[in-house]
Amino acid sequence: MAAFSPPPRLLLLKPLSLSNGSTRVAPPPPSLVASWRSSLLKSRNQTTRNSMDMEQPLVDGDAPPDRFKETNWRAVTLPFLFPALGGLLFGYDIGATSGASISLTSPELSGTDWYQLTSIQTGLVVSGSLYGALLGSILAYNVADRLGRRKELISAAAIYCIGSLVTGLAPNFPVILAGRLAFGFGIGLAMHGAPMYISETSPSKVRGTLVSLKEAFIVLGILLGYLAGSVEISTVGGWRWMYAFAAPIAIIMGIGMWWLPPSPRWLLLRAVQGKGDMSELTRQACEAFKRLGGGSSNITQEAVDLQVDETVKSLESLSRESESAQQSVWELFRGGNLKTLTIGTGLVFFQQVTGQPSVLYYAATILQSAGFAAATDATRVSVLLGVFKLIMTGVAVFNVDKLGRRPLLIGGVSGIVVSLFMLASFFVFGKGLSFLAVIALLLYVGCYQISFGPISWLMISEIFPLRTRGRALSISTLVNFAANALVALAYSPLQELLGAPLTFVGFGVIGIVALVFIVSTVPETKGLSLEEIEQQLFASKHL
Repeated sequence: MAAFSPPPRLLLLKPLSLSNGSTRVAPPPPSLVASWRSSLLKSRNQTTRNSMDMEQPLVDGDAPPDRFKETNWRAVTLPFLFPALGGLLFGYDIGATSGASISLTSPELSGTDWYQLTSIQTGLVVSGSLYGALLGSILAYNVADRLGRRKELISAAAIYCIGSLVTGLAPNFPVILAGRLAFGFGIGLAMHGAPMYISETSPSKVRGTLVSLKEAFIVLGILLGYLAGSVEISTVGGWRWMYAFAAPIAIIMGIGMWWLPPSPRWLLLRAVQGKGDMSELTRQACEAFKRLGGGSSNITQEAVDLQVDETVKSLESLSRESESAQQSVWELFRGGNLKTLTIGTGLVFFQQVTGQPSVLYYAATILQSAGFAAATDATRVSVLLGVFKLIMTGVAVFNVDKLGRRPLLIGGVSGIVVSLFMLASFFVFGKGLSFLAVIALLLYVGCYQISFGPISWLMISEIFPLRTRGRALSISTLVNFAANALVALAYSPLQELLGAPLTFVGFGVIGIVALVFIVSTVPETKGLSLEEIEQQLFASKHL
């Protein structure tokens, strides 16, 4: 193996400390360039031996050597799979809770002497993970960039495991509530770290496919939770097994993330921020790029140097734009950072306030109102919708890198608006046309799964600059879970106050606003590297 040599641009960067204790990147004085270069070149011989143990690729493959021309699918599978298990566990919690809430409160099936929970206590069990996710998102803002994407996901896996076991073994209501909050804490960390790790380690040509596929894992998790519920629903104390089954999946996720390398882009961010030895962090980033690309036989050193140089160049340009700004929350509300934060939070906000939690949470009620007696069997209805959601998510996954993000968003949200007005029309005019409610419901679910479902998470993993990505994505995740909780809590009171027709009309009007927002604000990122997206978003008003 050739000795490690840092890319040329890295030699021109130096982290400087400001008087307030923060750091920025600026070119060093010319007199220091020669000595700095000499120091880095001298260190390469010391790091060469250490890099030998990282030479082994993640997966051997026969792909062409340049990862920027062809995709080595065998190499990208595991760096996607293990983070995506965090999404699968999120979905599993949704599906398992639908059955566990019935089992837990049943006199015959609970297996406890505290099964007589009040409606508020039952609601806390059901929504406890959501409130935990809110807390996890807040924590992610403060620690994610220090931990890194890999360690954040390892932490999420550990908390998932603890939360599921505490819930499954709970001897009383306070303990089960603590377990639900803990599991939700893991959700907050996982849904923050997984999109970042996948987007930062995926080739540009398939980044959209892989991040969108994480949404399919969430839906798959929901179906897995429904399956666990249907198997254990007749077992005394079956709710314990429903929740505890998440533990082995979390263990697999944690072991897998421990084996994967850190995000190379995060390592370079630490390097230019002066958060460690620059030459060592850069060496680790180069080796991570090699492992993620399938090893030295599948990716050239020139390709690695090109990627490192491009990443550092983008960090350098962003640093110049905000070199007078402190690394604080206010930095996110200036210039290009404000533009990307508006796009990201806007997407996840509209993802929820167009009625998605309400339509799905109350799907059985909608069908029952439409006159379908089978709608009283919530499990069958949920499984039917879950399978349909998975199919439509597959449509999005296989087309997002072909058609692009904007066409799927615009087309899907347009269908959502039509379906919401159809639901409103049914409750006013179509009581005898039961099929209208079914068509509207399936249209809503299908359009959501090709647009807001996967594309919102994809966009927020792409558009934020590396310098602020961890903090910006944590704010977006917080907005997502907060809006979810708000809509879920507000639906019943709104329906009582306004009635079902006006409630769905309101969601439809919000959908029209969302459509205008997407058409006027959201850029197309198909086929661009993360660094190219940064440069174009910060250079102009539109991509």
